[in-house]
Amino acid sequence: MNSLTDIVRTNYKEHGLNCSESIIRGANEFYHLNLHDEDMKMLSGFGSGMYVGSVCGALVACNAVISKLIVSDKAHSHLDALRPSSALLHQNFRQAANHSDCAKIKPYFYSKEEKCLKTVTMASEVLEKTISELVDQGLIHLDLQD
Repeated sequence: MNSLTDIVRTNYKEHGLNCSESIIRGANEFYHLNLHDEDMKMLSGFGSGMYVGSVCGALVACNAVISKLIVSDKAHSHLDALRPSSALLHQNFRQAANHSDCAKIKPYFYSKEEKCLKTVTMASEVLEKTISELVDQGLIHLDLQD
C-alpha cells in the first residue's frame, strides 16, 4: 500500500494538481473519505495561499481532511475535538515549515524545477503525523481496512 505522501507526490508531479488539490485527493484515497471529484474542486482555489500568498493551500487542505474525519454534522457540535486537532495540525505544520503563509514558506520549499513538491511532501508528512497523534489521543478514529 502506498503511503499518503507517495500518493500526494504522484498527484502533484504526474497529475498537475496544485498543493491543496494534491493533499485533498491523496487523503481522499488514503483515508477513504468518500469525497467525490466535484466536492474536492472546492479546495482548488486555495493553492498558492489562495493565489495571494496567504495561508498555505496544503495546510488548508490538511485542515479540511481533519475536519472531515471529526465532524459528522457541524463544527459547533465537535469543537471539543476540532479545536485541539486544528491547533495540533497548525503547530506541527509551523514546526516543519517555520510559518503557515505561502509567501513565507515559498523561499524555502519552492524551486523552479520541482515547484511546490517539497511543500506537499512536508504537508502530507505533517498530516500523517498529526492524524497519528490524534488517533493516539482518541480524537480521531480510523479504519483503514479495504
